Amino acid sequence: MEKLKQRWGLKSNFQVFIILTVFAITGSTAAYIAKPILSYLGITKDVLHPVFFWILYVLIIFPIYKVILVCVGTLFGQREFFWNFVKKMMKNMGMGFLFPKEKKQENN
Repeated sequence: MEKLKQRWGLKSNFQVFIILTVFAITGSTAAYIAKPILSYLGITKDVLHPVFFWILYVLIIFPIYKVILVCVGTLFGQREFFWNFVKKMMKNMGMGFLFPKEKKQENN
């Protein structure tokens, strides 16, 4: 628990619990929502080869997961943590261009 608190810059075990709960809720919800979206688009295991179906399934889950992560994290009072987490995840995936660099304000 202490390693997670240090790594994520958290202050309490309760905050770690909340964040792990948000991750659990978000993962399950994203997987649950992706199936009806694929069905709506006409993409099913019957129509597509299973490999292509699962590739599309994972590709659909990625953006859904990120949106739900920030929304659920906000509901649990951890918006800043999850917004920074999503930005870091996107930068690691080579999509950092979606988040312009923040300008530091100088004190005059």
